[in-house]
Amino acid sequence: MSRIAELFNKTKSTNKKVLNVYCTAGYPAPDSTLDVMTSLQRSGADMIELGMPYSDPLADGEVIQQSGAVALQNGMTISRLFDQLKDFRKVINVPVVLMGYMNPVLQYGFENFCAKAAETGVDGLILPDLPPLEFEQHYGKILQKHQLDFIFLVTPETAEPRVRMLDQLSSGFLYAVSSSSTTGHEKDFSEVEKYLRRLQGYQLHNPLLAGFGIKDKASFDQAARYTDGGIIGSAYIKALEGQKDKAGIDAATKAFLSTVL
Repeated sequence: MSRIAELFNKTKSTNKKVLNVYCTAGYPAPDSTLDVMTSLQRSGADMIELGMPYSDPLADGEVIQQSGAVALQNGMTISRLFDQLKDFRKVINVPVVLMGYMNPVLQYGFENFCAKAAETGVDGLILPDLPPLEFEQHYGKILQKHQLDFIFLVTPETAEPRVRMLDQLSSGFLYAVSSSSTTGHEKDFSEVEKYLRRLQGYQLHNPLLAGFGIKDKASFDQAARYTDGGIIGSAYIKALEGQKDKAGIDAATKAFLSTVL
């Protein structure tokens, strides 16, 4: 059983909602990736979604785009990221999912990337621009070979048959994007709740995590009412802004997650 499956099994038995927190590799400082991850785990995050910076991120809003630009200026690459993650399982025991885009992964070599991710202890991938058909025909087999979960995204506009198809292709969890926009935008949670309630009614195979627009305890609790938990990204990235050392990262992370948990 994967770490992600173990997490959801454990939280389901205790009625706890899963908090997945997004951070950008190489932000706020070039070598801060593991410091950020350690602080997140210590402060109560149940899962870490580690963003691989890319120059043309389709789903990311201004805050995460800016963090990615800083990380790229800091020299972050996939090779450097794997170097930073080499021994991360000595200190991190929560599930870790890499989020990014196909272009740099393909440049690295998809199978090489999956092999290296699995070797370092990564649990799964989120690649929003990987088409389901290509996943079915080719990439899914490689991910399965290396025992990596793969998470697809659904939106309020995703029709029920496609939601069910993406649920069947996914493993780990299904990512419910709260609205058809980029990360970090304000959301009308009355509309979001209708959408999440609809997804809940489908009785899907995978656990469901809601993301985009969750920034504090109120929005997390609203999203988690109809799902298995939520994903916070932009609000945490804002909290890290200007922190350059481990002490600052620890303090900012602890203070931010205290407003969510």
